[in-house]
Amino acid sequence: MTGRRRESHRAAAASQAPRSVRYRHLVNPFEPVRIFSADQVESMHLAALGILERFGMRVLSPRGRALLASAGAAVDEATQMVRLDPGMVAAALTTVPREVNLVARNPERTCRIGGRHVVFAPVAGPPSVNDLERGKRSGTLADYRDLVRLAQAFDVIHVLGQMTEPGDAPVHERHLDTSLAQLTLGDKPPNFYSRGAGQLGDCFAMLRIAHGIDEETFRREPRCYSICNTNSPLQLDLPMTDGIIEFALNGQLMIVTPFTLAGAMAPITIAGALTLAHAEALFGITLSQLARAGAPVMYGSFTSNVDMKSGSPAFGTPEYAKAAFGAGQLARRIGVPWRCSSATAGNAPDAQAAYESQMSLWGALLGGCHFVLHAAGWLEGGLTASFEKFILDVEMLQMFGELFQPVPASSDDIGIDAVAEVGPGGHFFAAAHTMQRYRDAFYSPLVSDWRNYGQWFDDGAKTATQRASTVWRNTLAAFQPPAMDAGVAEALEAFVARRRAEGGAPPQT
Repeated sequence: MTGRRRESHRAAAASQAPRSVRYRHLVNPFEPVRIFSADQVESMHLAALGILERFGMRVLSPRGRALLASAGAAVDEATQMVRLDPGMVAAALTTVPREVNLVARNPERTCRIGGRHVVFAPVAGPPSVNDLERGKRSGTLADYRDLVRLAQAFDVIHVLGQMTEPGDAPVHERHLDTSLAQLTLGDKPPNFYSRGAGQLGDCFAMLRIAHGIDEETFRREPRCYSICNTNSPLQLDLPMTDGIIEFALNGQLMIVTPFTLAGAMAPITIAGALTLAHAEALFGITLSQLARAGAPVMYGSFTSNVDMKSGSPAFGTPEYAKAAFGAGQLARRIGVPWRCSSATAGNAPDAQAAYESQMSLWGALLGGCHFVLHAAGWLEGGLTASFEKFILDVEMLQMFGELFQPVPASSDDIGIDAVAEVGPGGHFFAAAHTMQRYRDAFYSPLVSDWRNYGQWFDDGAKTATQRASTVWRNTLAAFQPPAMDAGVAEALEAFVARRRAEGGAPPQT
């Protein structure tokens, strides 16, 4: 079949059937890979508890230290070190929800966190963006909005995020701009930075407006998420500490993620780096439960190795995958939902970036991860958000989405009748068994999704990156924002205008 005929068939099929939603709610059917024995996991867990009891963590927030002291932690104000009794940690772990709903403005976009559910989140935090035509540059608010549109457009991306730092937006107003973009250009759960109570107060207020709810209703279920990175080794800075507290008090999802690079911010061994990260994660999770028992919180892992000659981080390595397997075991040891990442140290959307990202995904998904951050668009060790890489990653995520689908094995699927029909020396291309499944697959709602099966039509000798450039441009050209009540949109715009006039809110440092 020629490319033109295939394209016409795809268009006809898309017009005959509603858009597929099979990637919106993914369930991982595979048993998690284990790299450590149960005894080794227990040894690492006990060692982490020992670190917290003997050394503790430096907590730079007076508010955080006061909360921990009131709960019985040993606080040294002179050094700002806080030590936790193992019993306090164990008690906190009993109140962490094992599964929660992350509620979206569009109920069909609500995500389930925990169990066997898998959520893919886009890249977060790069100061730069890149595409084939304009090259690498500092991120702008226009770039940010375009990346939100891409995250909204593909069902295999389940939440929105801070996909670049829009440097052209003033820092005291930036949270207003990024929140407005997420809430008006998307209907998936948004991500808010933890940069102080002032900025979070604005973000939470805008989210309540978008959902049409009051504060009491807002606090009942999480409707947004944030990432808290500990300052490894053994330190929590002021905005991260207060962010954990604010998210807990408001019932929103916090992901406590130590960023441990073996040999740099953690012991050089995988077991040592994971144990330190485990201690820091336990500390943050305990803090969240002391602020509000039952607050939704996740165990985050981001452990990798470094190039010991340069000190630069390495991602998508065998060590990265092994660390993911081990982190998953530690998260299951304490019974808390687990976040991992897809990452690459590649500087261009090329083969290196693809195989490192896929190695990361194998580590996360075969390790039993519930939430994959940086799943689309990450480049250059997290310094750049790439438009082409975003599309290449979406394709890879859709492949995993297909891998998760059940494989039927009924007597009809086994195909004895097809074997009888074809007989010795024949072929199965035209067999009834084959043709029925070909028609079912080809003329299904799935063909309106950008997928791996025959997606590059009439493209000649273009590279995958060049084709991805066409896909993201076409996606943005066809983008339509999700429906929003006109009154709600006006209320959001009015809130932003009022807060700008009032001076916004400076980030907490």
